[in-house]
Amino acid sequence: MRATPAVTAVTATALPALALAFLGSTHPAMLTPETAPWWRDLHVIGLVLFPLLALGPWAVVHVSRPAGPLGWVLSGLAAVLGLVYAGFYGALDALAGVGGGHETMRMGPGPWVGWLFEIADELGVVGSYAYLAATLLAAVLALVRAPGLWRLAAGIGALFAVVGAWSFLTSHIYYPYGVATMVMLAIGLTLLAVAASRRRSAMVSTSGGHAAAGRSMSGS
Repeated sequence: MRATPAVTAVTATALPALALAFLGSTHPAMLTPETAPWWRDLHVIGLVLFPLLALGPWAVVHVSRPAGPLGWVLSGLAAVLGLVYAGFYGALDALAGVGGGHETMRMGPGPWVGWLFEIADELGVVGSYAYLAATLLAAVLALVRAPGLWRLAAGIGALFAVVGAWSFLTSHIYYPYGVATMVMLAIGLTLLAVAASRRRSAMVSTSGGHAAAGRSMSGS
């Protein structure tokens, strides 16, 4: 059976964020020689999972977008913001996560840790703001496009998603705030995707009803 757009969107919004929440629950609070091996290995896993987080806002925009050129422009904008997020936040993950953990295992603590984290944070904040922008775009579009009472669900989803994206600017996936941030993103973006997809479902149902009525009239 072919997956519906709503199922695909919910998978994209929920699974990466929840996987990162689980990973974050094991994130060491401090980088030390003792925690360095898992610090490094955890962020190697993050090299795959963090870019997938960009699928959430893009999926919401994809199911929310209007028909025609404007819809393609909005999807393209969400994709570009996601690419910026993935590139710059991936740099943070590689430098402070993989590099920081690996070199601490080899050299131990030292001033170089702060220097490495400084450039990593400068790059990571660019990615975080791109993610926040993508989430805001998704939230506004879903609120506009959600039909009827589904707009209430979209409003709740927008609150969770935008607060989560804002928290992501500083929380990373550290327990407990970073884990809570990922859970908020999963809940918020999923609600946005479900609410926005109701419009598409209603449009498909209406089109089907009109087609059936047309066939009935032509056969009478």
